[in-house]
Amino acid sequence: MRDKGEFLFTSESVSEGHPDKVADRLSDTVLDAFLTADPYARVACETLVTTNRVVLAGETRGPDTVTHEYLAHLCRLAIHDIGYDQEGFSWKHADIAVHLHAQSADIAQGVDSAGNKDEGAGDQGIMFGYACTETPSLMPAPLYYSHELLRTIRDLRRAGDRMVQGLQPDAKSQVTLRYVDGKPVGATSVVISTQHDEGLDQPEIKRMLLPLIQGVLPAGWMPAENEIYINPTGKFVIGGPDGDCGLTGRKIIVHKTFLVILTT
Repeated sequence: MRDKGEFLFTSESVSEGHPDKVADRLSDTVLDAFLTADPYARVACETLVTTNRVVLAGETRGPDTVTHEYLAHLCRLAIHDIGYDQEGFSWKHADIAVHLHAQSADIAQGVDSAGNKDEGAGDQGIMFGYACTETPSLMPAPLYYSHELLRTIRDLRRAGDRMVQGLQPDAKSQVTLRYVDGKPVGATSVVISTQHDEGLDQPEIKRMLLPLIQGVLPAGWMPAENEIYINPTGKFVIGGPDGDCGLTGRKIIVHKTFLVILTT
């Protein structure tokens, strides 16, 4: 991060109801089920979610007590916990197909430890990140406040708070902060796109969320109102897996960043 001059830094977050995050949650549910039954179980589970359909596929090695029926039941509970009971995606009616099968013995040779050989990894990923003192969680401020906006909406929605009545689980947020000499000093823009019930219009949703944004950002950080974009494309009724196919792994990091240098 630059420690001199002025620049803008933008980060994006997605909610638990975003289709890709639903897929991540269901893959995690399968993993948790196997590890609960056997800490040495092996799981490689890919999940696809779309209109009233969930597909679990991959390879596992674990106890027979973790049946396909049990995994489908746990997935329904997870979808219910997220909050999906819509015509196009419901925890009650979604078709859940489980296509998990035994891990290849050939692949297992590479990931098992034996003798003096270290335990291997079946998949690898390259990620970047850093800790800093900008926020209590030691996360960069733009990402922290992007997460915090959606976390606050989620908590209010789950609690049935009238402040967010009519909002649905699928949402995205984006926060742009202005930095001066390496320190964040205020927000220049905020974007929130959230799925909602039929009948809620854009100005009404903006009125609902403006106080929430002000409560999340530090005092004096609110951008000009014309730089606060709530559902900028307009209507967002059809969303979640019904509006967009979700796949495991596309939102693991959930950290898109943009840097614009204003001065040197």
